[in-house]
Amino acid sequence: MAPGSLEVKRTDSAFLTRLHSPQRPVLVFDGATGTSLQKLELNADDFGGVELEGCNENLVLTRPDAVQEVHRQFLEAGCDVIETNSFGAASIVLAEYGLEDFAFEINKKSALLAKEMAIKFSTAEQPRFVAGSIGPTTKLPTLGHIDFDSMRESYQEQAEGLLAGDVDLFIIETCQDVLQIKAALHGVESAFLKVGERRPLMVSVTMETTGTMLVGSDISAVVAILEPFPIEILGLNCATGPEQMKEHINYLSNHCPFSISCIPNAGLPENVGGVAHYRLKPLELKMQLMHFVEDLGVQVIGGCCGTTPDHISALAELAKEMCAAERPSRCNHDLDKRSLFGYEPAAASLYGVTPYNQDNSFLIIGERLNASGSKKVRELLNAEDWDGLVAVARGQLKENAHVLDVNVDYVGRDGIKDMHEMVSRLVTNINLPLMLDSTEWQKMEAGLKVAGGKCILNSTNYEDGEERFSQVLKLAKEFGAGVVIGTIDEQGMARTAEQKFAIAKRAYKDAVQLGIPAHEIFYDPLALPISTGIEEDRRNGLETIEAIRLIRNELSGVHIVLGVSNISFGLSPAARITLNSVFLNDCCEAGMDAAIISPAKILPLSKVNEKHQRICRDLIHDLRTYEKEACTYDPLTELTKLFEGVSTKDARSSGASLADLPIEDRLKQFIIDGERVGLNESLEEALILYQPLQIVNTFLLEGMKIVGEQFGSGQMQLPFVLQSAQTMKSAVAYLEPHMDKSDGASSTKGKFLIATVKGDVHDIGKNLVDIILTNNGYQVINLGIKQDSAAIIDAQRIHQADCIAMSGLLVKSTAFMKSNLKEFNEAGITVPVILGGAALTPKFVNKDCSDTYNGKVVYGKDAFTDLRFMDAYIAARRNRRWDDANGFLDGTPNGLILGGDSDSAQTHITNLGMTDSKTLKTQPLSVSTARSTEVLLEEVIKPPFLGPKELLANEIPFSELLTYLDRNSLFKVQWQMRKTKKQSRSEYDKYIEDNALPALERWLKRLEDESLIDPAVTYGYFPCGREGNSLIVFEADGISQLGRFNLPRQSAGKCLCISDFYKDLNDGKPTDFLPMQAVTMGERCSIFAQQLFQSDAYTDYLFFHGLTVQLSEALAEWSHARIRRECGFGAEEPQAINDLLAQRYRGCRFSFGYPACPNVGDSRQQLKWLNSDSIGLIMDSNDQLQPEQSTTALIALHSQAHYFST
Repeated sequence: MAPGSLEVKRTDSAFLTRLHSPQRPVLVFDGATGTSLQKLELNADDFGGVELEGCNENLVLTRPDAVQEVHRQFLEAGCDVIETNSFGAASIVLAEYGLEDFAFEINKKSALLAKEMAIKFSTAEQPRFVAGSIGPTTKLPTLGHIDFDSMRESYQEQAEGLLAGDVDLFIIETCQDVLQIKAALHGVESAFLKVGERRPLMVSVTMETTGTMLVGSDISAVVAILEPFPIEILGLNCATGPEQMKEHINYLSNHCPFSISCIPNAGLPENVGGVAHYRLKPLELKMQLMHFVEDLGVQVIGGCCGTTPDHISALAELAKEMCAAERPSRCNHDLDKRSLFGYEPAAASLYGVTPYNQDNSFLIIGERLNASGSKKVRELLNAEDWDGLVAVARGQLKENAHVLDVNVDYVGRDGIKDMHEMVSRLVTNINLPLMLDSTEWQKMEAGLKVAGGKCILNSTNYEDGEERFSQVLKLAKEFGAGVVIGTIDEQGMARTAEQKFAIAKRAYKDAVQLGIPAHEIFYDPLALPISTGIEEDRRNGLETIEAIRLIRNELSGVHIVLGVSNISFGLSPAARITLNSVFLNDCCEAGMDAAIISPAKILPLSKVNEKHQRICRDLIHDLRTYEKEACTYDPLTELTKLFEGVSTKDARSSGASLADLPIEDRLKQFIIDGERVGLNESLEEALILYQPLQIVNTFLLEGMKIVGEQFGSGQMQLPFVLQSAQTMKSAVAYLEPHMDKSDGASSTKGKFLIATVKGDVHDIGKNLVDIILTNNGYQVINLGIKQDSAAIIDAQRIHQADCIAMSGLLVKSTAFMKSNLKEFNEAGITVPVILGGAALTPKFVNKDCSDTYNGKVVYGKDAFTDLRFMDAYIAARRNRRWDDANGFLDGTPNGLILGGDSDSAQTHITNLGMTDSKTLKTQPLSVSTARSTEVLLEEVIKPPFLGPKELLANEIPFSELLTYLDRNSLFKVQWQMRKTKKQSRSEYDKYIEDNALPALERWLKRLEDESLIDPAVTYGYFPCGREGNSLIVFEADGISQLGRFNLPRQSAGKCLCISDFYKDLNDGKPTDFLPMQAVTMGERCSIFAQQLFQSDAYTDYLFFHGLTVQLSEALAEWSHARIRRECGFGAEEPQAINDLLAQRYRGCRFSFGYPACPNVGDSRQQLKWLNSDSIGLIMDSNDQLQPEQSTTALIALHSQAHYFST
C-alpha cells in the first residue's frame, strides 16, 4: 500500500515559511507555458522529429534553452513560482510518443532547468521557487480508462524524477477526476517515502463551465474528498476565466481548511481562425483577482491558458500592492491534526457531499445492499447481475438513504473482485456516498481504489488483535475515509454499557494516535437482540442505550452508528417495524447520530400508537413485573400477541391529516398541496363562516401566494404549481354560484392582455402565464398565437387592459415585438408591456425595446415575474403612485427591473437567441465560396432508393421510438423540473424518480391506450451537388433540378458551410446524394393539447404538450438512425443511449432555424419534395410547421459533419 503522511517527517520549507508568514503575502505562479512556447515558433526538429512534434515535455531534452527562455520571461515578469515543464511527463502520457522509458529523466531535467533559473533570479527580498507540475494525464480512472495502481505507479515515477531535480513543492493540477487526484497523491507519497523527505503539496482542480469537474464532482465534494489528505494548498485552474470561478472560490474561502489558489485562464476561450483566443487583458485579470485576494483570502494566484508574461507582470503588481485577507487555514504543524476551519465533516459521492451531522435527522445508512443479510442480494451477486444490484441501490436512494452500505461478503466468491465490480458501477450510477462493509480489509481496499468519493469503512475492532484494527485505520487514513469501530475486543462482543465504553475509549486513543481525528470515527456499540426470550439478552437494548449515552458524553466529536434492526431479530415483520422505530428514537435521544436501517421499515414516532410505544419501551428497559417469582407481565409476550396476524401495512398508523387543520389553514393547504379530494366539503364548511369573495381573496389567494414563493425559491417545481392552479380554479368555480354578480366583477384584481406575436405558433409559455395570473385573481384576455399588431391594438381598445404581454420563441419574433411597440405608440397606448420568450434577453428588452416604447417595458423571465410585477403595479396605481411614462413613483420594488431603470441597462444576463442591436454585425459584402480546407472528400453514400418514402404509425414501433426519447430534456426543459440550488443531487434524483418517472409512465400509457398521437415520417434520398455555398437538389433522374439551398459560411475559424459535406457538381450534374426527412406527431396531439388547456387541465397540458414535442425530436432521431443504417453505417452506431442522445454517431441532422441553416422558409420546398402533405404536415404562411409537434432536417452523413455556428 502507498504510505500515509505519518511515515515521512516534514522538513523545513522556505516556500511554506513564506506562505504562512504573518503578513499573508500573495504568491504569484507563472503563466501559460504552452502559450509561451508557441510564440517561439518551434518546428518539428526542435521537438526531436515529426513523430514527437507537440510533446512539449521532450523539449527539456531537445531544446532546454527554449524551456529556460519561457522560465526567464515569467521570472522577469515578477512571478514567485515557476512550474516545471512536466505537465504531461507521466509515463502513461509519454507512452503516446514512445517516450515512457524516459519519464524519470524528463522530469528530473525539467526540475533542474527550472531550479537553475529560479536560483538565478532569487533575492533575499524575493526568493523564487520551483513547483513540480503533475498533470491529469489523458485518462480518467473513474470511467475505467486505467486502474488505480497503474496510475499511482506512473505518478510515483514522475514524482521521483521531480524530487531528484530538487523541486520546492508539487502542484497536482488541472485535475478532472477526484480518483485521479487520489492516485497522484498516493504516488507522490510513495516517492516521499522512498526519498525520505516531503515537499509541500498543492492540488488544483478544473471546474468546467457546467459548474463541476469533468466527471461531475461539485466543489463541495472536492473539499470533502481532499480534506483528509496532507496538502497545503487547494484551488482552481484552467477551463474558465476568474469570472466563472467566483462561486467556487467563495465556497473554498468559507469551507476549505487549506490555503487557497486561483490560476484562471485569460477568460473563456474563443475560436478565432481555428485557434483558441483568450480576450482577458492583463489589467482585467488583475482587477478580477483583486477581489479574490482582498475579500476571499486567496493567497496563491497565477495564470493558465492564454496568460502571458504581461498578465503575470500585472499579477506581480497586485502582490506588491496588497496582502491576502485573513482566513484560517492549516499550517505545517496542524495538517495531521486536521483542524476543520469552516469545513463540515462529511462523506461524499463522486458528485456531492452528505454531512455526517444531519439537520433534524440522523445519518441514514441504507442496509439492503448487503450479501450477508439479504438473500436477494446473494442471488443477484451469484448471478453477477450487476444491473440488478444497482437497482437495489437505487431503491435505497428512493427510500431517502444518505449513505449506501455495500457488503459483498459471500462464501465461495472472490470478494475482492466482487467489491471492485460492484463499487465501480455504483460510483457513476448512484449519487450516494458509500460505506464499504466487510470483515476483510482487502475487500474494502478494492472498493476504495475505484471510489472517487469519500467513503466510510465498516468496520474494525480488536477481535483479531491490534494488527487488524490498525490495518483498517491505516487504510482509512491512506484513502481519506471515515471508519466504523465496533465495541468488540479480544474477549468478544461487549455486553454491558461499561464494557462497550471501555473498548470505545481504548479505540479512541489508538485511532487519534494513528492520525484519525474524532470527527471521522463512528462507534458501533452493537445492538443485540432483545427478542429471543433468553435471560442474558433481556438487557441488550438498555445496555446499548446507556453505552451510547456514555460515548456521547465522554468522547467529544465522535459519531455513533447502530444496526438498529438487530434489536428485533426473530419477531414478526409488523412487530419489528414498531420496535425498531421506538428503539431508534430512544437511541437518537441518547446521542446516536447515524443508523444502518432500511428507511421504508421505520415509522416516525408520531405514527406509532402510544400503547405500542409503552410496550416496546418496557421491553427495551426490561420492565417485566412479578408476583413472588411468577412473571405477571412480560412486554415481549405482549408485543408478540399484539402483532399476531398483523400486516406491516396495518402496523403503519396514520398521523395528523388535512382534516385536522383549522378551516382557514386547511383551505390554504389544499391550494399548496394541489389537493382536490375533500375540497368542496371544506369550502361548504368555510361558507358558513365567510363570504365567498373573502374565501377567495383571503385564504385561497394566500395559498397561491405561498405557491409562488415556493416556486421562486426552488422549493416547488412547475408541474406542482399547475396542480395548485387547477385546485384554485376548481375552488373558484365551486364558489361562483354563491357570489353576487357584483362580487364577480370586484374579485378581479386587474385585466391582462396576452398574445403570441405574428409568425410564432409557440404558446406553452403564454398559456402558463395565463394559468398563473388567472388563478391569482386577474382577468386574462388570451388572444392566442400568430397575433399581429392590429389584432393586439384592437383587443386593447375593446378590453382596456391594465397591461399587455407579448410572447415569442423565435428570434424573428423579437423583431415583431419591437415593431409592435412602435405601432402601440402611434395608437396612443402607454400601458406597461411585458415581453417574454426564449429568444429575448433582459438587455434587449430593458434597453432596445425600452428606447422604442413610450410606456414602460418589463422583461418577463417567467410567469411569477409577471405576477410580481402585476401585484406591485396594480397596488401602485391604486394608490396613484404609478405613471405610465415614469413607472413606480416611489421607486421600483426590490426584485423588479423596468426598462429604462438606471440599473436595467447594466443587465448582462445572456440567453440563446437575440442580442441587442449594437452587437449585431452586418455580413461582409464579399463572402467566401471556397470549400473549407478542414473538410476532406469522402466516398459518396449509397442510398437504398431515390425520391420520397413515407412511414406511418404502424411502421414505427413505439418501443423503438422511446429508446430515442431524451428524458433529460423532457424533464428539465419541457416539464421544467430543474434542479434547484437548494437541492442536493440525491434529492433531485429522488424528486425525478418519485414525480417525473411516474408521470412519464402514466402518459406513455395514455398515448397508446387512447391513440393520442399519430407519428409519421416522410424521408428520402435526392441527387445533389455542391455549388459554392449552395446545395443543388435534383429529381430522382438526376437531370431535372428541383431547387437549391443557399447556406451561410463561417467567416472565421474552420470556415464551414453545410455544402462542404457534399461533392461538387460535375458540369452541372449531381455527384452526391442528400438525405432529407420530415416527421410529425400528427394533428390529433395538437387538438388534444388545446382541449386540455381549455378544460383547465393545466398539469396534464404541460405534461402532454412537452412529451409530444420531445417525442417529435425522438422520432427525428429514430428516422435519422434509420437513414444511417440504410446507408451502411449501422456498425458505427453508439451502443449507449447517452452517447446516442449526445449525437456521438456518424454525420449530423441539420434543422432549419439553427445558425448553420437559419432560413426556416427553406423547409417549404423540402416539404414539397418529400410530399409531406401525405402525412398531414404543412408549412403555413408564417413559415411555421403545422402540427406544432413536427420537425424537418437535412442529413449529412460525412464523418466530419457536426453542428456549428455562423
